[in-house]
Amino acid sequence: MIHSEWSYSAVLYEMNVRQLTAEGTLAAAARRLEFLHDLGVDIIWLMPIYPIGVEGRKGTLGSYYSISDYTAVNPEMGDMADFDAFVARAHALGMKVILDWVANHTARDARWIEQKPADWYERDENSSPRVPWDWTDTAKLDYSNRDVWRGQIDAMRFWVEHHGVDGFRCDMAMLVPIEFWQQASAELRALRSDLFMLAEAEEDNLFEGGAFDASYQWGIHHLMCDVAKGTRRVWDLRDAIYADMARYPAEAMRMSFTSNHDENSWSGSEFERFGDALEVMTALTFLMPRTIPLIYTGQEVGYDHSFAFFERDPLPHYKPTRQSEVYRRLARLKHTQPALAAGERGGDMVEIDNNAKDCMMTFVRERGRSRVVAMLNLSPWTIHADFHTGGYAGEYLDAMTCERIVLPEHFECDILPWHYRILVKP
Repeated sequence: MIHSEWSYSAVLYEMNVRQLTAEGTLAAAARRLEFLHDLGVDIIWLMPIYPIGVEGRKGTLGSYYSISDYTAVNPEMGDMADFDAFVARAHALGMKVILDWVANHTARDARWIEQKPADWYERDENSSPRVPWDWTDTAKLDYSNRDVWRGQIDAMRFWVEHHGVDGFRCDMAMLVPIEFWQQASAELRALRSDLFMLAEAEEDNLFEGGAFDASYQWGIHHLMCDVAKGTRRVWDLRDAIYADMARYPAEAMRMSFTSNHDENSWSGSEFERFGDALEVMTALTFLMPRTIPLIYTGQEVGYDHSFAFFERDPLPHYKPTRQSEVYRRLARLKHTQPALAAGERGGDMVEIDNNAKDCMMTFVRERGRSRVVAMLNLSPWTIHADFHTGGYAGEYLDAMTCERIVLPEHFECDILPWHYRILVKP
């Protein structure tokens, strides 16, 4: 599969419109785009912006993922003109916009329940639309009915054809037949060849038939959390990275992250989950092979908070912090170093053997004239690092400080807990 040229070096941002601003509207969110662009964000993933069902609604405002109308805008966030203005502003800044797409289910009072035949939904013994798991505000669509496929694809086409969206993040993609995603992607790519498709799933078949460009790196994310907590060691993470590369085709993009809306609301903020390891783990999401990194709402300004999912719980301030600068420098690294490109375009991870493999990762990624050397202490201890760099010795720039340094053939140095260095060939 050949991905869109712009996606290989992209940085992805998940925008929670409800919580990003005091207003919680698309118009207010559009005013944040310049900051995100300057930070280095390339793709804005909008969490669902559609009307939310009332029946069984959770909390005061309900779940974004209980959708009553696939081709309308939630009036709490504005109207279609506001959405179009948001997309236009993002495009003017050179950014892409992808929509969150929920194909598995609708709200229990969705427009389709009244307007479509009963067999568009799976039914229980009382002939009511079936509830998947404990998602009591939703109704399960029936993908044995090909009319459902047509309805979904036509709704997705609406946003691409008439409102200029650049792709979709597909919620719980594994719950829907892969053949549906293959057909949807083929039809949508016929409308625009540079469409970007992200699956919230890790199944092996997601990249078959051009269904998706990228998928979630859930397993590695949880291992990163475990390493930060000290319940797993670095060799477990290293093994998982190699297993990940072996499991998927070389062209598969994998989305790496330290947070997203699920982790933040249900497992706590990234500060709670990673503690002192947060910055080095953030750096790792930009350095791992084949990955595309994600920033979630609030991370760009270092906001330590777990957002209420069904209520208004907006960011209280929006100004640059140290975390903002970390993201800016990592994004610049991603944009300027072809070795860090996602999918098959980037360099492989070549390890430099070190003396503390249970605590440290030392590796090189190289592509053409681009070379990135990473030295990461993924432990709560000061490590006296001692290793030979071999052919990678030479003059470098520190990507985070811009300091010019010489990497000797025999490197020996104390590296503080959870500290790291990223060196690039000048």
